[in-house]
Amino acid sequence: MPWDFSHPHFEAPRWLLLAVVAPVLLALLQRYAAAQRRRQLAQMASPRFVAELVVSHSPARRGFKNVLLQLAWVCAGLALARPQWGEVQATGQWLGEDVVFALDCSSSMLSTDARPNRLQRAKFAILDFVRRHGRGRVGLVAFAGGSFLQCPLTLDYDVFETALLALDEKTIPIPGTDIGRALKEAAQAMPRQSQRKLVVLVTDGEDLESGGVKAAQTLATNGVVVFAVGVGSPTGSEIKILNAAGQEELVHDANGETVHSRLDDKTLQAIALAAGGKYYPLGALGEGLAQVRLAVENLDATSGPAHTRSRGVERFQWPLGAMLGLLVMESLLGTQRGRRNN
Repeated sequence: MPWDFSHPHFEAPRWLLLAVVAPVLLALLQRYAAAQRRRQLAQMASPRFVAELVVSHSPARRGFKNVLLQLAWVCAGLALARPQWGEVQATGQWLGEDVVFALDCSSSMLSTDARPNRLQRAKFAILDFVRRHGRGRVGLVAFAGGSFLQCPLTLDYDVFETALLALDEKTIPIPGTDIGRALKEAAQAMPRQSQRKLVVLVTDGEDLESGGVKAAQTLATNGVVVFAVGVGSPTGSEIKILNAAGQEELVHDANGETVHSRLDDKTLQAIALAAGGKYYPLGALGEGLAQVRLAVENLDATSGPAHTRSRGVERFQWPLGAMLGLLVMESLLGTQRGRRNN
């Protein structure tokens, strides 16, 4: 409510610098412009003739217009600083929280123990989940031997869908699977002020760099909760890729043996446990992601009032409205003296 002035503060106080510096710079610019106008007039005519030319000009009106512009910049800085007063209660829930998906796109995700392969199955499951249940911001990190923020946190699900569908086994050119690096990249994509940071790791668990558990432990100390979703089966299958002729062929190691990839659910369980989350197999229809959603909702329900937090009420509309009013007033105000009736 507008009359509730409890806990006044600025959510982005760095913008207050604009409210201070911009009017000062504008005042110096206005002063310089006035000096230049006087110099140009002095070059055009004699002082007496100049005085006759500017007799209808009102310095007071010009000064008032300048002050209006300076105040408009003050209001702009205040609006960008996001003033807040009053409080509302907000309860943390899955459907309104930020979630970053870390999706494995290494060559092992081309195994066909999930149809059509692990990577495609995971992409379809994530896409279906976001379409059905997404109401907060979602982001996407692609990883293999390296990691890359494929889509920053966004409420535009079309942008997320485009980024997700564009991901393939060639997105990360570095071979291997570094889950630890992926978890760190996903955590960095989260804003620092988030009350709880959720990462959903979707992979077959083949952590070739063996840094996933350690990274999860580090993330847990920073308030990041990791849910692991395993893609594939413990029995595994061969990895098939398309050759230059567009035909499928099996992947072989340096010894000429066919590469066989298996789901490492034990590693994923350890990662999820280290970061306060849980592990679920993806399943044929993406049931694992649905279980993740239920698990987070259960966390909210069992935590009780601990997840109920106060949030400041945005009041940037007031200085923004004042800025627009000042600009309109300045544009309507002329610089000529008012006429007097004889």
